[in-house]
Amino acid sequence: MAITVTDPRPIARAEEILTPKALAFIEELHTRFAGTRNELLAARAAKRQRVAENGKLDFLPETQDVRDGDWKVAPAPAALQDRRVEMTGPASPAKMAINALNSGAKVWLADLEDASTPTWANVIDAILNLRDAAQGTLSYTSDEGKEYRLRSDAPLAVVVARPRGWHMQEKHLLVNGEPAVGALVDFGLHFFHIAKQLVLNGQGPYYYLPKMESHLEARLWNDVFVFAQDFLGLNQGTIRATVLIETIPAAFEMDEILYELRDHASGLNAGRWDYLFSIIKYFRDAGEEFVLPDRASVVMTAPFMRAYTELLVKTCHKRGAFAMGGMAAVIPNRRHPEVTEAAFEKVRADKTREANDGFDGSWVAHPDLVPTCREVFDSVLGDKPNQVDKQRPEVNVTAEQLLDVSSAEGQVTEAGLRLNLYVAIAYTAVWLSGNGAVAIHNLMEDAATAEISRSQVWQQIRNKSVLADTGNTVTRELVERILNEETERLRTEFGDEAFRRYYQPASELIADICLSEDYTDFLTTPAYELVG
Repeated sequence: MAITVTDPRPIARAEEILTPKALAFIEELHTRFAGTRNELLAARAAKRQRVAENGKLDFLPETQDVRDGDWKVAPAPAALQDRRVEMTGPASPAKMAINALNSGAKVWLADLEDASTPTWANVIDAILNLRDAAQGTLSYTSDEGKEYRLRSDAPLAVVVARPRGWHMQEKHLLVNGEPAVGALVDFGLHFFHIAKQLVLNGQGPYYYLPKMESHLEARLWNDVFVFAQDFLGLNQGTIRATVLIETIPAAFEMDEILYELRDHASGLNAGRWDYLFSIIKYFRDAGEEFVLPDRASVVMTAPFMRAYTELLVKTCHKRGAFAMGGMAAVIPNRRHPEVTEAAFEKVRADKTREANDGFDGSWVAHPDLVPTCREVFDSVLGDKPNQVDKQRPEVNVTAEQLLDVSSAEGQVTEAGLRLNLYVAIAYTAVWLSGNGAVAIHNLMEDAATAEISRSQVWQQIRNKSVLADTGNTVTRELVERILNEETERLRTEFGDEAFRRYYQPASELIADICLSEDYTDFLTTPAYELVG
């Protein structure tokens, strides 16, 4: 066997997951598909460079026939017909997995990606938890003796697992001496150990696919699915995938992405923060017109965001696929009920907009938000499980509308710059400690928040943005000063020991990537080198 495990026992029971047959499957996936994945990552960079030179992105002329064609994705299985509320969160630790499954949501996005630090222990623990959940045996007892069990008085949420994006590696599994592809490790271990049990349960192996930038990347996933189903002797089409449209190039290839996955496609999802992060990344050196205002002021009703979400709903429903809305990240604050009440009203308004636009469901990050989201979608859907029949023929979105970033209202301020640096450091510190779902200022944040925060800082330095509230110009010197101030603030908030172990390294990493002349494509790539 050409596959090597650098740490065969990161947690108890790891041997149940890292079996010889499972590792042989991972090796086969890597051998067959890693080369194409590497070519597609190189193609990403080449396309980005072309766009940087002319500042334009457009629908692909060579796939016009796909966009004009009369085709649909495979009908959704019964378990995925109703997705009006989807809970999101990591599959490790077990307590969080149980709470998500018991939340009353129709679906749980079991996250091995942005809401999970991919430590080797977390990766294996997530697969163990998902396997135990499929077998109905998942449980947890806290140090205080509190027991957590899967509920039997109501249906559990249907699991849709999210593996890592194509860009991430798994350094604890080496194939012929090179790190395995993180996405293939996550998918492979989950599929190998759990797919058949899920089919017996009347469901199936369902996945969310993140960070894709082209239909060719979707084609690669489809090839992986075809091979994997044959490998385990499952019927083709048993796997179903929902694709996150969270990069700007993918927004121009929604039809094509669904087409490539059409036998396995379930829908598309609108991921707000990653989408904004991608716009900055793609057009970071395209001039002032692509500089977004403070991220908190960029709302979903901004014209370019409306173009994105309306195109997504129209595309999905035209193809018989589900359109899934974005995240409500609010965490209830029981010490300040008035803050929570105001936040819930914003969530209600956001979900109402989505439901009225035609979305079939939406995301929440906390179980307390499930009833609010469900109530909104119940009022629109009634007895129907979804609203795929709501076509949007009046929607005609142009490339110019998708790229109309300058239409976003708001300003670039020093307060926003300071918040970006604080959040980027605070999130990264907790990520380095092994937790990818982080509560900051009454919001449940994942890696996307840190990505857009640090990317805005880099872009503002590059464009010498003038801050509306102070009149200062964003320079490396100004950023360095504010970063040092926010770092010291975090020291006082979290104490010397936590600061030394996590916040100081996080601050140094954020400083490196914000102040560098070169842009770092993903914060999590260098951060991954700092975790076990």
